Amino acid sequence: MVNASPMPSALTGLRAFVVEDETLVAIYLEDLLEELGCAVVGTAGQVSRAISQIETLRPDIAIIDINLAGEDAYPIASALTRHRIPFIFATGYGDGRLPPDWRHCPIIQKPYHKADLQRAMAQALAGNIRA
Repeated sequence: MVNASPMPSALTGLRAFVVEDETLVAIYLEDLLEELGCAVVGTAGQVSRAISQIETLRPDIAIIDINLAGEDAYPIASALTRHRIPFIFATGYGDGRLPPDWRHCPIIQKPYHKADLQRAMAQALAGNIRA
């Protein structure tokens, strides 16, 4: 008989923060994160709100859409870096849009695929944060 319960992964129990301005995309990403064993501790759709939540939520990892209602999300990446919280950029525009200072960061393309998300999270957690 095959055991149907999922195997625990390195992502199990991680506290994830979702920064996405499209509600349905955020919900789908939350579902994927939960399938990977993460606990979604918060969501934000605006740069200022995301920055204010970082200190309170203290996530283990964040996934941030590069473009939030026309506003660049790089200030969020800076705040996460200051707190030494790994993150992944998300975009539907391709990774060529990243400025040189952020090209070392993992990036995931929309629409999301669970295997790509898992890979990008592992890369972020492996230490791709620069102080």
